[in-house]
Amino acid sequence: MKVLSLFGLLALSSFVSSSKEDELTINKMQVIGSHNSYKQPIDPKLFSLLQKSDSASMSRIDYSHVSLTEQLALGLGNLEIDVYADAQGGKYAHPKGLDWAPGQPPYDAEGVMKQPGFKVFHIQDIDFRSNCPTFKLCLQELKRWSVAHPDHPPVYITMNAKSEPINKPGFTVPEPFTAAVFDQLDQEILDNLGREYVLMPDQVRGKYATLESAVLHQNWPTLKQARGKYVFILDEVGEKRAAYITGHPSLKGRVLFTNSAPGTPEAAIHILNNAKQEQAAIRALVQKGYIIRTRADSDTQEARRNDKSSFEAAMQSGAQIISTDFYRKSTHFKSDYAVSFPGGKYMRVDPVFEKNSAGKQQ
Repeated sequence: MKVLSLFGLLALSSFVSSSKEDELTINKMQVIGSHNSYKQPIDPKLFSLLQKSDSASMSRIDYSHVSLTEQLALGLGNLEIDVYADAQGGKYAHPKGLDWAPGQPPYDAEGVMKQPGFKVFHIQDIDFRSNCPTFKLCLQELKRWSVAHPDHPPVYITMNAKSEPINKPGFTVPEPFTAAVFDQLDQEILDNLGREYVLMPDQVRGKYATLESAVLHQNWPTLKQARGKYVFILDEVGEKRAAYITGHPSLKGRVLFTNSAPGTPEAAIHILNNAKQEQAAIRALVQKGYIIRTRADSDTQEARRNDKSSFEAAMQSGAQIISTDFYRKSTHFKSDYAVSFPGGKYMRVDPVFEKNSAGKQQ
């Protein structure tokens, strides 16, 4: 613990901002974060079995992460937490994969998966081991970090509401996400993290008629104002996004921002994951005031090729949130691929605005 604490202090010093940066609005900062941040490796016995039937698919999910606390200590500015609804509890307490490959380590020894509430893991019955298996535990871990580090820069929390079935016999079928279920998700954040630790759409919208209008008028808080807070983003479109917005035009009263396209009242944070193809579009939206999330890599492919071209495009696009599976080198396969900003940092002034950071903001 002493070594980790010292390392954490060194890492924290790498993203402490100058007083000039503190006065920049948060959309003028660029951060690197992790994808599926909770993910533990699939046990080798199960992984080997699954790999025999679909080696290509398994190679895409052959990665894992250290704890949320360790990632925050490194200075990552974005985490991703996937949630599955489990109204009664126990739906995911005994994944089928445990039976398919006997001899795996115990699962859910403390019985937390039997409790009602949202669960956190990647893929039902296959990729189910998590550093914080319930959303409540994830939120409590985030809160402990913020209490211990009250001046930390804002951290974006990207969320997927997982409800897609696997179209094969025997797999657990997830529960749907309705407006009522999303109400419960909002409440779980407020109950376990606390309103004071969350930057919500109402705070950004302020006096403006719509959230998008506020964003286009540069009404994001400054880095100083947003310290110690988390910004939750629902990475869903279609019916799930509509269910979250229903009854909450411009996200009034909601906890999460949504992945909403420019031109809609809820537009503030938008997800465009292909920086190489969408670099110009991303840059144009960033200049207008939107916050954009993109990816440096996906499905382990760039890491296996040691190809940083997508990461380079992401940096130059100005996308404020860049997601990766490899803020450190892989421990699953041999590769030198790892991404960070110059100097080993995970937060910097956005290059779109950097020339103005020393003086008047753009």
